[in-house]
Amino acid sequence: MNDLTVVVTASGAPGTAALLRALRLNGERAVRLVGTDMSPQAIGRHYCDAFYVVPRGSDPAFADTVLGIARSEGADAVLPQSSFDLLGLAEARERFEAEGIAVLVSPPDAIRRSNDKAETYALLERLGVRAPAWRRVTGGSGLRHAAQELGYPDRAVCFKPVFSSGSRGFRVLDPTADRAKQLLEGRPGNVAMRLTEVLEVLPEERGPELLVMELAQGRERTIDGIAREGRILLGHPKTRESMRAGLAMYFETLRDPALMDVAARIVGELRIDHFFNIQLVGEQVIEVNPRISTVVYQEDLNLPWLVRYFDQVEWDEVRRADESARFRYETDDAEGQ
Repeated sequence: MNDLTVVVTASGAPGTAALLRALRLNGERAVRLVGTDMSPQAIGRHYCDAFYVVPRGSDPAFADTVLGIARSEGADAVLPQSSFDLLGLAEARERFEAEGIAVLVSPPDAIRRSNDKAETYALLERLGVRAPAWRRVTGGSGLRHAAQELGYPDRAVCFKPVFSSGSRGFRVLDPTADRAKQLLEGRPGNVAMRLTEVLEVLPEERGPELLVMELAQGRERTIDGIAREGRILLGHPKTRESMRAGLAMYFETLRDPALMDVAARIVGELRIDHFFNIQLVGEQVIEVNPRISTVVYQEDLNLPWLVRYFDQVEWDEVRRADESARFRYETDDAEGQ
C-alpha cells in the first residue's frame, strides 16, 4: 500500500498526542502527518512530520491556507479537531475534493446547527430527546431573568456562550459559592459563581448570546462514532468516570442500545458525516459535536483509522462469485499501486 498523508488541524488540542499516535500505529501502512495550528508552540510541531502556523479557524483565509498546505504536502485527507475549524473547511470541501483531498467534516448546515448550542437544544426538543430546560438570552438582564425562571437561587443553574467549544465559557450559578474558599483552597478553573458576581462583569443589555440551562446532574456518558450521511456506521457508548479541566480522563465502555438509539436520532436529523460526539449527564443530552473528540484507543478499536474505508469498497450481493472475486482483487490491487 502507498503511504498516506493526513493534515491534522488544531494540533495543539489536548487529544493531539493520542490521535497522532493512533494514526501512526494503524498496523496497515505508513502515515505521514502534517500538523497545523494558530499557535507556533502547539504540540503538533513536535509530533508531526511537518507543521504550519495557520490563521484561526474563523478567519476567512483559514480554508484557503489549509488547502494550500494540503496541496503542497500531497495530502490525502484533512482531519479537523476544533469546532472552530469545521465550518470554513465544510464550505470549501468541494474545492478540496476537486484536488483529490478528503475533508472529514459534516455538511455546513449540520455544523451550524450543532455549533449553535441553543439551536441544538431546540432540535433535541423537536426530536423528543431529553435535554435540560433552557433559555437563549443576551446581556446581564437576560441572564438574571432566565436564571430566576429556571429556579435560581433555590437551585443551581448554568450558562455558556451560544457558540462555544469544549468547556470554554461554561459557568455554574450557585448561590452557595464561596469566593474566599475558592481563592485560598480551590484549584484554578473553578466554574461555580454567584449570579451577582457574573452580573458585575456582563453588560446589562449587550454582549454575546448566552445559553442558560438547568444544571443537569447524574452519571456522565458519551457516544463517539463515525457516520455517513446521517447513518451511524460505528458507535462507541461509554461512561466518563473522571474529568479534569472539562476533559474526560477515564472511560468505561458500555453496551447500551438505548444510548445508541438516542445517537441515531440526533445523527440522522443533522445528517452528520464522519466523526461525532454526543454527551449526556444523567438522562439529558447536553452537547452534540460533529467532530472527533476524546475517543478511546485500544488494540481492537482505532476509531480515527476506520474512517479511511469510506467509499473504498462497494459490494453487490447479486454478482456472481467470480465477478465478486475479480472486483475484490482489482480493489486491493488499486490500493497497492
